[in-house]
Amino acid sequence: MASDFSRTLALLRREKKISQRMAANDLGVSQALLSHYENGLREPGLSFVVRAADYYGVSCDYLLGRSMARDGSAVPAGRMDVQETAEEGRNQVIRAASLLLDLAEQTGSTQLPREIEAYLSVVLYKIYRYIYMADPGGVAAVFRAAPDTFEYLCDARMKEHELRIRTAAKGAEGFGLMREELHRLSVAPNELSKQYPALAGALLTVLQQVSDSIEAQANACKEIR
Repeated sequence: MASDFSRTLALLRREKKISQRMAANDLGVSQALLSHYENGLREPGLSFVVRAADYYGVSCDYLLGRSMARDGSAVPAGRMDVQETAEEGRNQVIRAASLLLDLAEQTGSTQLPREIEAYLSVVLYKIYRYIYMADPGGVAAVFRAAPDTFEYLCDARMKEHELRIRTAAKGAEGFGLMREELHRLSVAPNELSKQYPALAGALLTVLQQVSDSIEAQANACKEIR
C-alpha cells in the first residue's frame, strides 16, 4: 500500500496547488508527518486515509491504489467461482476493447481505429495458432506461415502497428499514415467514468490488473538483481 498511497497523496496535493504546510494543517497532522506519508516513510492509520480521501474528493480505494477511478469504481471483485471469474474476465476484456475503439473513433481519425483493429487481429491470430499447435492432430500446412516463424512475423507486425497507432493517436504523418486534425478527448480515468459509465469500469479494471502485474514483475526483477 505504501508506494501507491504516498505517490497518490503527493500527486493530489500538487493538483490542488497547495503547500504541504497548508494540507497538513487542514488534515490535522504536522507537516513532518505529512511529509513522511508523502515520501512513503510512514504508513497512515485508517482515520487519516478517510480524512485525506474526503479532503481531496476521491475514494479511499483510489487513494490506496486499489482503483484507477477516483470514485472508487472498478475495484477488483471479491471471490467468485472459476466459471464466474472466467466469464467476468472475458466480458471485461470485450468491453474494454469496445471502449478503446469507440475512443479512437471519437477522435475523428479514420486511421487510428483501423490500426487498432489490425493490431488486435494479429493478437487473435497469434493466440489461435498457440491453441491450434496444442492439438496433436493439427496440420501445420493449414497456415501459410510455418510454426517456427509465425511468432516472429506476428511480433514484427504488431510492433509495426504499435508504431502506427502511436503516430495516428497524435494525428501525425509518417509510416504510411497521413496527418489528421483530431478532436482531443480527455481520457483520464475519472473522465472516462463520467462519459462511459457502462464501459469505463471494465477498462479501468483491466488497466489496474495489468498495472499490478507489471509492478509485481518489476519488484521480482529488483529482487533478482
